[in-house]
Amino acid sequence: MEKDYLLKERPMRALFLFALPMIIGNLFQQFYTMADSMVVGRYVSENALAAVGASYSLTNVFICVAIGGGVGASVLTSQYFGAREYGRMKQSVSTALLTFLAVSLALAALGLAFGREFMVFLKTPEDILDMTVEYLNIYFMGLPFLFMYNVLSSMFNALGRSRIPLYLLIFSSIFNIVLDIYLVRSLGLGIAGVAWATLIAQGISAFLSFLIFLGELRGYPGADTKMESVRKFYSTEELFTMCRVALPSIFQQSTVSIGMMLVQSVVNSFGPQMLAGFSAGMRVESICIVPMAALGNAMSSYTAQNLGAEQEDRVVKGYRAALCLTAFFALLLCLALELFHFPIIASFLGSDGTMQALETGSSYLRFIGFFFALIGLKMCTDGLLRGAADMKMFTIANLANLSLRVAFAIAMAPRFGIAMVWYAVPLGWLVNFLISYGEYRTGRWRKKSG
Repeated sequence: MEKDYLLKERPMRALFLFALPMIIGNLFQQFYTMADSMVVGRYVSENALAAVGASYSLTNVFICVAIGGGVGASVLTSQYFGAREYGRMKQSVSTALLTFLAVSLALAALGLAFGREFMVFLKTPEDILDMTVEYLNIYFMGLPFLFMYNVLSSMFNALGRSRIPLYLLIFSSIFNIVLDIYLVRSLGLGIAGVAWATLIAQGISAFLSFLIFLGELRGYPGADTKMESVRKFYSTEELFTMCRVALPSIFQQSTVSIGMMLVQSVVNSFGPQMLAGFSAGMRVESICIVPMAALGNAMSSYTAQNLGAEQEDRVVKGYRAALCLTAFFALLLCLALELFHFPIIASFLGSDGTMQALETGSSYLRFIGFFFALIGLKMCTDGLLRGAADMKMFTIANLANLSLRVAFAIAMAPRFGIAMVWYAVPLGWLVNFLISYGEYRTGRWRKKSG
């Protein structure tokens, strides 16, 4: 298929073809994080599952920073690609890679220095604190690999080459699962085994992605990929332009994770059993929202490329197509969770899972299944605004989402139970969508990219 099919194919077909490899790839990525939980839940202990779950709200913030940074930086790359400015495109790529490498090293150092303090602040139960910190320390050492892989994946997507990160992710996911089982079940490394498995798999994927991407860039005319001078290789002007989109994008991608981290102390206060069940439910939710997130990211690249090519009407048609695809996925997910919520949660906890953990997780899935259409609407609309570099209302919408979720959960859960934590989720999604959609209707996004 031609590399510029986002500019030429029928909008629904273009978005579906572009999003499908991301959906499959992100499912594999989620499956191997889910495999971490399943392996420790079945072969170590329920407390080990709770420890992985307690760390999830913090580790997912870093994952979302990496994904959001990559998606935000790739908007500029997409616009240069659509305008056929290949020299500036290459410069924006090298600027992004160097910037996020430095960011990942700084965050890794911060996590290693203050990981235990973070988890104490989040009121992690004392009986799982040491296991949680052990898992986090290994995880933080792999942050540079995580960032490089996700930024490179977004750059591949910006060039319409979403199949390449898919193939790499399939390899990485399968390799990670095999390592999980070997290190935990055969070598008995416990919770450290799943952390080492993730680090090794992500490291190999990041290295291969970098080599393949260098080869991909050589196929485009413009500035030499070796860059004759530092000025051509790294541009502060490109960095500032990139940050205007990337920083709000990082915040948007991190909204759910930051919110869950801030209310993690509320969940932790209900004890390890409820934490284990809720953690399992969160893992399943993260898989279910993959199609919505992929469509939102697809809308970013689609919008950026078509605005770069001055095809505004295609953006509107693409947005409507994305909403139709969202409705389709949301219906399938709702039916699946209503029918199979209990056996899905039981697969995490095994025969040793307590009834309290099982009931907590399955109740969460039954509830949240009805609201995936909301997050799909939110992500597609946010994706369009991000692709158009219309970031003011985009940021306000996501800030409102975060604030509402945190305030509602902290105020209501201690009085009315843990269910208040998840009732806050669709409320935040709804408010976010309404604000973003209001901005879309004004039409100001048409002028932002220029």
